[in-house]
Amino acid sequence: MKEEESRSILVTGGAGFIGSNLVRHLLSRGHRVLNVDLLTYAGNLSSLSDVVENPNYCLLRADIADSEAMVQAFRESKPDWVFHLAAESHVDRSISAPMNFVRTNVLGTASLLQAALDFWVSGGKPENFKFVHVSTDEVFGELGKEGAFDENSSYAPRSPYSASKAGGDHMVRAWGNTYGLPVIVTSCANNYGPYQFPEKLIPLTILNAMRGNKISVYGDGCQIRDWLHVTDTCKALELVGEKGIVRETYLIGAKCEWRNIDLVREICRIVDDLGREFPELDIRGNTASQIEFVADRLGHDFRYSIDPSKIENELGWTAGGEMSLYLEQTVRWYFENRDWWEPILDGSFKEI
Repeated sequence: MKEEESRSILVTGGAGFIGSNLVRHLLSRGHRVLNVDLLTYAGNLSSLSDVVENPNYCLLRADIADSEAMVQAFRESKPDWVFHLAAESHVDRSISAPMNFVRTNVLGTASLLQAALDFWVSGGKPENFKFVHVSTDEVFGELGKEGAFDENSSYAPRSPYSASKAGGDHMVRAWGNTYGLPVIVTSCANNYGPYQFPEKLIPLTILNAMRGNKISVYGDGCQIRDWLHVTDTCKALELVGEKGIVRETYLIGAKCEWRNIDLVREICRIVDDLGREFPELDIRGNTASQIEFVADRLGHDFRYSIDPSKIENELGWTAGGEMSLYLEQTVRWYFENRDWWEPILDGSFKEI
């Protein structure tokens, strides 16, 4: 990257899964990054241990719902771009504690938008400023066996999580339409890859398979999800910052649909194969026998699918690899990085 292309970038939720991968990607591209993260249960500084000494990286531990802290963050970092990823993001947790999701995903987003607006206006409304909001395909509800979501799909969220993310999306567009703030909304397919907190399907299945635990599958496992590797997401987000059109929406997906049960069984197969390389883990094969079917989740959506034609045709982005390769790389990462996930499972990572 040429020196003149280097940007000052504010990333919220940069110690989370997608956030930590995005911070690492942006730094590798020569940008300067302020990571704003409250470090709640899934915020993990060890996910960024390899960049803490980078002079272009800075961490601010703060709540996006704290208006004064956000004003100060903008004042000090003077960002060209904002990537807003801070969110409560697990459907199961939203069912048991919905108000936490409303506070962070709706009220926190509004607080951040207002701080961004104040910064943008006070700076003379610079043309290079962009506020990129990172959302989810779940805001559109569920699909039947056919079709895919696109940028014109109607909102029909069905869980407290997706409803709160939809509320955040609407806030972003409102600040754009009402005040002229240069906003862009992105919605992603289900992400997977390294540093994902082990409550989501793929890392949870990997670790349970490795450790000989039961592997729980909701319902009959026939729910279908569209999967996207986090490295492709990071490249797409940087491209949206660089070339995205203000007040447009871009859906990011790899056209990679799997039934949950098929994905779980494939992970088990990979774990069995890799187990031979790691005899100290005593993986004896046939981890698929650990699968058990449990009562389905409340309001469980049947299928998600994203049509990424717009970002492909207008910005030139495409997903970079096959899921079979990405999935094996992901499983291997968890085999090789036990020092990252073991402290999460025993709770000691919060002591770092």
